[in-house]
Formats: sequence, structure tokens, C-alpha cells
Amino acid sequence: MAEYNTIRATTAAGARAGQIDEGLRAHMNKVYGLMSVGTLLTFLVAWAVGSSPELLSIFRDPMTLKPNVLGWIVMFAPLGMAFFFGAALNRLSAAGAQTFFYIFAAVMGLSIAWIFAAFTGISIAQVFLVTSIAFAGLSLWGYTTKKDISGWGSFLIMGVIGLIVASLINIFLQSPALYFAVSAIGVLIFAGLTAYDTQNIKNTYLQLAHSDSDFLGKSAIMGALQLYLDFLNLFMFLLQFMGNRE
Repeated sequence: MAEYNTIRATTAAGARAGQIDEGLRAHMNKVYGLMSVGTLLTFLVAWAVGSSPELLSIFRDPMTLKPNVLGWIVMFAPLGMAFFFGAALNRLSAAGAQTFFYIFAAVMGLSIAWIFAAFTGISIAQVFLVTSIAFAGLSLWGYTTKKDISGWGSFLIMGVIGLIVASLINIFLQSPALYFAVSAIGVLIFAGLTAYDTQNIKNTYLQLAHSDSDFLGKSAIMGALQLYLDFLNLFMFLLQFMGNRE
């Protein structure tokens, strides 16, 4: 009888583990799917605006690429939207959160549209491919590694804050050395964040696997936003090194 109970308990535990594994795969597929759609939307908007001097002139001088007032607003709008999204997530429905994410991705496309006027299309495509390969490898490592990298979080967030401050300062200083340093450090920070965020998304699901589906849906959208930002920032910093200017 004891042996039967042991077998039954083991079978039940295995079934629960199988359900969690299946749920985790579905959750991660949703995260990567949302992130991919958001990334595609960003680059379509950026290409449509950046390849048209008439549309680009709404936000920047087509010759110097210096932003006008609307350009500055569009440049900083994604940062404000990201903070708002994190604060308002609990008050939004899953459908509302997903819609907000796509609007965010479109606005981000407006903010980076200038790259299609500053860099050749071939170099943008090459950097996108390199970024995709690097992102896939880093994210896969973060998902599969047994090493706990949760301790990286505070260090990486401090690094992001430092990058933002240094970038703002360099808007006025226009220092090539600082620009290079920010780009190099940015690549390292967002490479680390890609692995960290992937593991964090996985662990969050495992902790909340039995939560209601609406909450898990919003969790997937937040995870997609985190990985989307990691990919886009990694791409932008790599473009500074590898991109060929027009």
C-alpha cells in the first residue's frame, strides 16, 4: 500500500511538472512572439519615415538630422511611456496592455527613424542580423543556465541609469571619446540584460504558474517589453560600431 501511494505521488508530481513545463514553453513562446511583432512594427515605422525626406523632416532636419521640437518629444516619449506602462500595468487588461505595447513600439520606430537616413540599408540589415544572432545566443543561455544570475540585476540597472545620464550629458558636450565609451559599455550592459531578463521571465512564471490567466498574460507582455528593449538597445549600440554612414 505504501509503495502504491509512493508511486501515485510520484506520478502526480511528474504530471504537475509536465504541466508547468508545457505552460512555460507556451509562456515563453508568447513572450518571444509579442517581442518579434513589436520589433517588426518598430522597424517598419522607422523605415517608412526614415526613407522619406518629407516624413523625416517633420521630426528632424533631413540634412543635419538634428531634431526639432517634435523630434525631441518623440525621442524621449518612449522613456516616459515605459515608466507609465510599468506603473499602470495592473490597471490595464491584457488586451489593453498589448495594445499599449504596440503603440509604444510604433513610437519607438519614430524615434529611431533617423538611422535610415544616417546609415546605409545594407549595414542596417547586417547589424540587425548580428544582433539577432547575439540576442538568440544570450537569451538561450539565460533560459538554460543553472547559474543564478539574479544578482546581476541591480548592477545592470545602475549601468543603464549611468548610460542615460552620460548620453544626456554628451548631447551638449559632443565628445567622440564619451560617445565611443557609452556605445561600448552599452553593448556589454544590454548583452547582460538579455540573459538576466530571460532568466527572470522564466523564474517569474515558475513562481506564478498557478495565477489567473489574465495576470500571466500581462506578465508575458511585460516580459516581451523587457526583451524588446534589450534587443533594440543592443542593435542601436552595435550600429554605432558596425554601421556604414551614408
